[in-house]
Amino acid sequence: MENIQTTKTQNFFRILLGLFMITAAIGHFTFQRADFQAQVPNWVPLDKDLVVILSGVVEIALGLSMLFLTRYKVFVGIALAVFYILVFPGNIAQYLNKTPAFGLDTDQARLIRLFFQPVLIFLALWSTGAITYFKRKY
Repeated sequence: MENIQTTKTQNFFRILLGLFMITAAIGHFTFQRADFQAQVPNWVPLDKDLVVILSGVVEIALGLSMLFLTRYKVFVGIALAVFYILVFPGNIAQYLNKTPAFGLDTDQARLIRLFFQPVLIFLALWSTGAITYFKRKY
Protein backbone atom coordinates (compact mmCIF):
# COMPACT_ATOMS: atom_id res chain seq x y z
CA MET A 1 0.00 0.00 0.00
CA GLU A 2 1.31 3.37 -1.04
CA ASN A 3 2.53 5.70 1.73
CA ILE A 4 0.73 9.00 1.22
CA GLN A 5 2.38 12.30 2.16
CA THR A 6 0.37 14.03 4.89
CA THR A 7 0.40 17.58 6.19
CA LYS A 8 1.44 18.73 9.64
CA THR A 9 -2.23 19.20 10.50
CA GLN A 10 -3.04 15.65 9.43
CA ASN A 11 -0.07 14.35 11.42
CA PHE A 12 -1.25 16.29 14.47
CA PHE A 13 -4.67 14.64 14.29
CA ARG A 14 -3.13 11.21 13.61
CA ILE A 15 -1.01 11.56 16.75
CA LEU A 16 -4.00 12.89 18.71
CA LEU A 17 -6.11 9.90 17.64
CA GLY A 18 -3.27 7.55 18.58
CA LEU A 19 -3.04 9.06 22.06
CA PHE A 20 -6.84 8.99 22.37
CA MET A 21 -6.87 5.28 21.53
CA ILE A 22 -4.11 4.48 24.03
CA THR A 23 -5.94 6.44 26.74
CA ALA A 24 -9.20 4.65 25.93
CA ALA A 25 -7.39 1.30 26.06
CA ILE A 26 -6.04 2.09 29.52
CA GLY A 27 -9.62 2.88 30.56
CA HIS A 28 -10.68 -0.57 29.29
CA PHE A 29 -8.29 -2.21 31.73
CA THR A 30 -8.77 0.14 34.70
CA PHE A 31 -10.99 3.03 35.75
CA GLN A 32 -13.60 2.91 32.93
CA ARG A 33 -14.00 -0.85 32.73
CA ALA A 34 -17.58 -0.85 34.04
CA ASP A 35 -18.55 1.95 31.63
CA PHE A 36 -17.18 -0.02 28.69
CA GLN A 37 -18.98 -3.17 29.88
CA ALA A 38 -22.23 -1.21 29.96
CA GLN A 39 -21.76 -0.43 26.27
CA VAL A 40 -21.46 -4.04 25.12
CA PRO A 41 -24.82 -4.93 23.55
CA ASN A 42 -26.68 -7.80 25.20
CA TRP A 43 -26.82 -9.68 21.89
CA VAL A 44 -23.02 -10.09 21.79
CA PRO A 45 -22.48 -13.79 22.58
CA LEU A 46 -19.37 -13.25 24.71
CA ASP A 47 -18.75 -12.25 28.30
CA LYS A 48 -18.89 -8.45 28.51
CA ASP A 49 -15.63 -8.23 30.44
CA LEU A 50 -13.87 -10.35 27.80
CA VAL A 51 -15.18 -8.06 25.06
CA VAL A 52 -13.89 -5.03 26.96
CA ILE A 53 -10.45 -6.60 27.48
CA LEU A 54 -10.16 -7.72 23.85
CA SER A 55 -11.29 -4.38 22.48
CA GLY A 56 -8.81 -2.69 24.82
CA VAL A 57 -6.01 -4.81 23.37
CA VAL A 58 -7.09 -3.83 19.85
CA GLU A 59 -7.31 -0.16 20.87
CA ILE A 60 -3.81 -0.08 22.32
CA ALA A 61 -2.45 -1.81 19.21
CA LEU A 62 -4.22 0.67 16.94
CA GLY A 63 -3.14 3.63 19.06
CA LEU A 64 0.50 2.58 19.05
CA SER A 65 0.28 1.88 15.32
CA MET A 66 -1.10 5.38 14.67
CA LEU A 67 1.92 6.79 16.50
CA PHE A 68 4.73 4.59 15.29
CA LEU A 69 3.83 2.71 12.10
CA THR A 70 3.93 5.82 9.94
CA ARG A 71 5.16 3.82 6.96
CA TYR A 72 1.85 1.92 7.06
CA LYS A 73 -0.32 4.82 8.16
CA VAL A 74 -2.85 4.41 5.33
CA PHE A 75 -3.45 0.78 6.29
CA VAL A 76 -3.60 1.70 10.00
CA GLY A 77 -6.08 4.50 9.28
CA ILE A 78 -8.33 2.10 7.40
CA ALA A 79 -8.06 -0.44 10.24
CA LEU A 80 -8.96 2.23 12.81
CA ALA A 81 -11.94 3.39 10.74
CA VAL A 82 -13.16 -0.22 10.51
CA PHE A 83 -12.74 -0.57 14.27
CA TYR A 84 -14.84 2.57 14.84
CA ILE A 85 -17.52 1.09 12.59
CA LEU A 86 -17.44 -2.24 14.45
CA VAL A 87 -17.88 -0.65 17.89
CA PHE A 88 -20.64 1.72 16.73
CA PRO A 89 -23.42 -0.80 17.57
CA GLY A 90 -22.31 -0.45 21.21
CA ASN A 91 -22.95 3.28 21.04
CA ILE A 92 -26.33 2.67 19.43
CA ALA A 93 -27.19 0.09 22.10
CA GLN A 94 -26.22 2.55 24.82
CA TYR A 95 -28.66 5.07 23.34
CA LEU A 96 -31.50 2.61 22.72
CA ASN A 97 -31.18 0.93 26.12
CA LYS A 98 -30.75 4.27 27.91
CA THR A 99 -27.57 2.97 29.56
CA PRO A 100 -25.71 5.60 31.57
CA ALA A 101 -21.95 5.33 31.00
CA PHE A 102 -19.09 7.82 30.57
CA GLY A 103 -21.24 10.54 32.13
CA LEU A 104 -23.80 10.19 29.35
CA ASP A 105 -26.86 10.03 31.56
CA THR A 106 -29.47 11.64 29.29
CA ASP A 107 -30.95 10.56 25.98
CA GLN A 108 -29.79 13.81 24.44
CA ALA A 109 -26.16 13.26 25.51
CA ARG A 110 -26.21 9.68 24.23
CA LEU A 111 -27.76 10.81 20.93
CA ILE A 112 -25.20 13.57 20.42
CA ARG A 113 -22.43 11.04 20.98
CA LEU A 114 -23.70 9.00 18.03
CA PHE A 115 -22.86 11.88 15.71
CA PHE A 116 -19.21 11.87 16.80
CA GLN A 117 -18.52 8.35 15.50
CA PRO A 118 -18.61 9.43 11.83
CA VAL A 119 -16.24 12.26 12.76
CA LEU A 120 -13.80 9.74 14.26
CA ILE A 121 -14.09 7.56 11.16
CA PHE A 122 -13.38 10.55 8.93
CA LEU A 123 -10.42 11.67 11.08
CA ALA A 124 -8.90 8.18 11.01
CA LEU A 125 -9.08 8.12 7.22
CA TRP A 126 -8.14 11.74 6.59
CA SER A 127 -5.27 12.05 9.08
CA THR A 128 -3.51 8.99 7.69
CA GLY A 129 -3.92 9.89 4.02
CA ALA A 130 -6.33 7.01 3.40
CA ILE A 131 -8.87 9.32 1.73
CA THR A 132 -6.19 10.53 -0.68
CA TYR A 133 -5.15 6.92 -1.27
CA PHE A 134 -8.72 5.93 -2.20
CA LYS A 135 -9.10 8.99 -4.46
CA ARG A 136 -5.95 8.03 -6.37
CA LYS A 137 -6.86 4.37 -6.55
CA TYR A 138 -10.47 4.76 -7.63
